[in-house]
Amino acid sequence: MNAREKILASVKANQPAFSVLPEINQQRSGSVLLTEQYCSVLESIGGNVSVIQSQEEIKRILAGKFPGEGRKIAVGQSWRDFALNFDLNADSHSLEDVELAIINGDFGVAENGSIWVREEQMGLRALPFICQHLAVIISEENIVANMHEAYERIGNSKYGFGSFIAGPSKTADIEQSLVLGAHGPMSMSVFIMRQEAVSLSARR
Repeated sequence: MNAREKILASVKANQPAFSVLPEINQQRSGSVLLTEQYCSVLESIGGNVSVIQSQEEIKRILAGKFPGEGRKIAVGQSWRDFALNFDLNADSHSLEDVELAIINGDFGVAENGSIWVREEQMGLRALPFICQHLAVIISEENIVANMHEAYERIGNSKYGFGSFIAGPSKTADIEQSLVLGAHGPMSMSVFIMRQEAVSLSARR
Protein backbone atom coordinates (compact mmCIF):
# COMPACT_ATOMS: atom_id res chain seq x y z
CA MET A 1 0.00 0.00 0.00
CA ASN A 2 1.49 3.33 -1.06
CA ALA A 3 1.26 6.60 0.89
CA ARG A 4 -1.80 7.82 -1.01
CA GLU A 5 -3.72 4.61 -0.35
CA LYS A 6 -2.76 4.73 3.35
CA ILE A 7 -4.09 8.29 3.68
CA LEU A 8 -7.37 7.47 1.93
CA ALA A 9 -7.81 4.31 4.02
CA SER A 10 -7.18 6.30 7.20
CA VAL A 11 -9.74 8.94 6.19
CA LYS A 12 -12.31 6.26 5.36
CA ALA A 13 -11.75 4.50 8.69
CA ASN A 14 -12.25 7.70 10.67
CA GLN A 15 -15.54 8.95 9.30
CA PRO A 16 -17.84 10.67 11.82
CA ALA A 17 -20.90 8.79 13.01
CA PHE A 18 -24.01 9.16 10.84
CA SER A 19 -26.51 11.65 12.23
CA VAL A 20 -30.05 12.37 11.13
CA LEU A 21 -30.69 15.83 9.72
CA PRO A 22 -32.66 18.05 12.08
CA GLU A 23 -36.34 18.71 11.50
CA ILE A 24 -37.02 22.21 10.20
CA ASN A 25 -40.28 23.76 11.34
CA GLN A 26 -41.57 25.56 8.27
CA GLN A 27 -44.10 28.35 8.53
CA ARG A 28 -46.71 28.67 5.85
CA SER A 29 -45.48 30.83 2.97
CA GLY A 30 -47.30 34.10 2.60
CA SER A 31 -48.56 34.28 6.19
CA VAL A 32 -49.03 37.60 7.97
CA LEU A 33 -46.38 36.60 10.54
CA LEU A 34 -43.84 36.02 7.76
CA THR A 35 -44.63 39.42 6.28
CA GLU A 36 -44.12 41.09 9.64
CA GLN A 37 -40.84 39.26 10.17
CA TYR A 38 -39.63 40.14 6.69
CA CYS A 39 -40.42 43.83 7.20
CA SER A 40 -38.69 43.90 10.60
CA VAL A 41 -35.52 42.21 9.34
CA LEU A 42 -35.20 44.28 6.17
CA GLU A 43 -35.61 47.54 8.08
CA SER A 44 -33.02 46.40 10.62
CA ILE A 45 -30.41 46.10 7.84
CA GLY A 46 -31.18 49.52 6.36
CA GLY A 47 -33.87 48.72 3.80
CA ASN A 48 -37.27 50.32 3.33
CA VAL A 49 -40.42 48.24 2.99
CA SER A 50 -44.05 49.04 2.23
CA VAL A 51 -47.03 46.69 2.13
CA ILE A 52 -49.20 47.99 -0.68
CA GLN A 53 -52.44 47.26 -2.50
CA SER A 54 -51.74 48.58 -6.00
CA GLN A 55 -49.11 49.81 -8.42
CA GLU A 56 -50.43 53.35 -7.99
CA GLU A 57 -49.27 53.26 -4.36
CA ILE A 58 -45.78 52.30 -5.53
CA LYS A 59 -45.69 55.20 -7.97
CA ARG A 60 -46.86 57.64 -5.31
CA ILE A 61 -44.26 56.49 -2.78
CA LEU A 62 -41.39 56.47 -5.27
CA ALA A 63 -42.39 59.85 -6.73
CA GLY A 64 -42.17 61.29 -3.22
CA LYS A 65 -38.74 59.76 -2.62
CA PHE A 66 -37.29 60.53 -6.06
CA PRO A 67 -38.91 63.72 -7.36
CA GLY A 68 -35.92 64.80 -9.45
CA GLU A 69 -35.11 64.36 -13.11
CA GLY A 70 -32.67 61.49 -12.57
CA ARG A 71 -32.87 58.52 -14.92
CA LYS A 72 -35.45 55.97 -13.80
CA ILE A 73 -35.82 52.52 -15.39
CA ALA A 74 -38.51 49.86 -14.85
CA VAL A 75 -38.07 46.23 -15.89
CA GLY A 76 -41.25 44.34 -16.70
CA GLN A 77 -43.43 47.31 -15.77
CA SER A 78 -45.22 49.85 -17.94
CA TRP A 79 -44.80 53.14 -16.11
CA ARG A 80 -44.47 55.63 -18.93
CA ASP A 81 -45.56 58.51 -16.69
CA PHE A 82 -42.80 57.84 -14.15
CA ALA A 83 -40.02 55.55 -15.42
CA LEU A 84 -38.73 54.41 -18.80
CA ASN A 85 -39.29 50.80 -19.83
CA PHE A 86 -36.01 48.92 -19.82
CA ASP A 87 -34.43 48.28 -23.21
CA LEU A 88 -33.52 44.58 -23.27
CA ASN A 89 -30.90 45.32 -25.95
CA ALA A 90 -29.18 47.95 -23.83
CA ASP A 91 -25.43 47.88 -23.24
CA SER A 92 -24.55 47.47 -19.56
CA HIS A 93 -22.18 50.45 -19.89
CA SER A 94 -25.21 52.65 -20.57
CA LEU A 95 -26.53 52.03 -17.05
CA GLU A 96 -23.93 54.16 -15.28
CA ASP A 97 -26.30 57.09 -14.73
CA VAL A 98 -29.40 55.18 -13.54
CA GLU A 99 -30.76 56.81 -10.41
CA LEU A 100 -33.61 54.38 -9.76
CA ALA A 101 -34.21 50.83 -11.04
CA ILE A 102 -37.58 49.15 -10.47
CA ILE A 103 -37.69 45.38 -10.84
CA ASN A 104 -39.80 42.39 -9.81
CA GLY A 105 -38.46 39.77 -7.41
CA ASP A 106 -39.23 36.05 -7.37
CA PHE A 107 -39.65 35.62 -3.61
CA GLY A 108 -38.52 37.08 -0.31
CA VAL A 109 -36.86 35.35 2.65
CA ALA A 110 -38.18 36.39 6.06
CA GLU A 111 -35.18 35.31 8.14
CA ASN A 112 -32.67 37.64 6.40
CA GLY A 113 -34.72 40.17 4.42
CA SER A 114 -33.35 39.06 1.06
CA ILE A 115 -35.10 38.67 -2.29
CA TRP A 116 -34.29 36.09 -4.96
CA VAL A 117 -34.12 37.79 -8.37
CA ARG A 118 -33.71 35.92 -11.65
CA GLU A 119 -31.65 37.31 -14.52
CA GLU A 120 -34.68 38.00 -16.71
CA GLN A 121 -36.16 40.09 -13.90
CA MET A 122 -32.98 42.17 -13.72
CA GLY A 123 -33.01 43.15 -17.39
CA LEU A 124 -29.22 43.03 -17.29
CA ARG A 125 -27.19 41.49 -14.49
CA ALA A 126 -25.52 44.81 -13.73
CA LEU A 127 -28.70 46.86 -13.27
CA PRO A 128 -29.67 46.09 -9.64
CA PHE A 129 -26.05 46.59 -8.55
CA ILE A 130 -25.03 49.68 -10.52
CA CYS A 131 -28.12 51.85 -9.94
CA GLN A 132 -28.08 54.48 -7.20
CA HIS A 133 -31.37 53.28 -5.73
CA LEU A 134 -33.20 49.96 -6.13
CA ALA A 135 -36.92 49.19 -5.80
CA VAL A 136 -38.14 45.58 -5.85
CA ILE A 137 -41.74 44.35 -6.01
CA ILE A 138 -42.78 40.97 -4.61
CA SER A 139 -46.07 39.29 -3.83
CA GLU A 140 -46.92 38.64 -0.19
CA GLU A 141 -47.73 35.01 -0.98
CA ASN A 142 -44.13 34.58 -2.14
CA ILE A 143 -42.42 35.23 1.19
CA VAL A 144 -40.77 32.10 2.57
CA ALA A 145 -39.59 31.52 6.13
CA ASN A 146 -35.90 30.77 5.71
CA MET A 147 -33.06 29.79 3.38
CA HIS A 148 -33.95 26.10 3.67
CA GLU A 149 -37.26 26.79 1.94
CA ALA A 150 -35.61 29.24 -0.44
CA TYR A 151 -33.11 26.65 -1.69
CA GLU A 152 -35.89 24.12 -2.11
CA ARG A 153 -37.59 26.56 -4.47
CA ILE A 154 -34.42 27.28 -6.39
CA GLY A 155 -33.57 23.59 -6.71
CA ASN A 156 -36.96 22.81 -8.21
CA SER A 157 -36.72 25.52 -10.89
CA LYS A 158 -34.90 25.68 -14.19
CA TYR A 159 -33.08 28.92 -14.96
CA GLY A 160 -29.59 30.30 -15.19
CA PHE A 161 -28.21 33.25 -13.24
CA GLY A 162 -29.93 34.61 -10.16
CA SER A 163 -28.99 36.43 -6.97
CA PHE A 164 -30.21 36.98 -3.42
CA ILE A 165 -30.35 40.73 -2.85
CA ALA A 166 -30.73 42.31 0.58
CA GLY A 167 -29.86 45.95 0.68
CA PRO A 168 -28.71 48.52 0.66
CA SER A 169 -25.11 47.48 0.18
CA LYS A 170 -22.98 48.15 3.21
CA THR A 171 -19.47 47.76 4.57
CA ALA A 172 -17.71 48.42 7.88
CA ASP A 173 -14.21 47.45 6.77
CA ILE A 174 -12.72 50.88 7.41
CA GLU A 175 -12.39 51.69 11.12
CA GLN A 176 -15.53 49.61 11.77
CA SER A 177 -17.64 52.53 10.56
CA LEU A 178 -20.79 51.40 8.74
CA VAL A 179 -21.13 52.91 5.26
CA LEU A 180 -24.26 52.34 3.15
CA GLY A 181 -24.07 52.19 -0.63
CA ALA A 182 -20.32 51.66 -0.72
CA HIS A 183 -20.38 49.16 -3.58
CA GLY A 184 -23.97 49.07 -4.80
CA PRO A 185 -27.31 50.87 -4.38
CA MET A 186 -27.46 53.48 -1.63
CA SER A 187 -31.02 52.44 -0.80
CA MET A 188 -33.33 49.50 -1.36
CA SER A 189 -37.10 49.83 -1.24
CA VAL A 190 -39.23 46.68 -1.20
CA PHE A 191 -42.93 46.74 -2.06
CA ILE A 192 -44.97 43.78 -0.86
CA MET A 193 -48.18 43.38 -2.84
CA ARG A 194 -51.04 42.07 -0.73
CA GLN A 195 -52.36 38.72 -1.98
CA GLU A 196 -55.97 39.92 -2.13
CA ALA A 197 -54.89 42.88 -4.28
CA VAL A 198 -53.10 40.55 -6.70
CA SER A 199 -56.21 38.33 -6.95
CA LEU A 200 -58.43 41.34 -7.62
CA SER A 201 -56.09 42.56 -10.35
CA ALA A 202 -56.13 39.13 -12.00
CA ARG A 203 -59.97 39.07 -12.05
CA ARG A 204 -60.03 42.42 -13.79
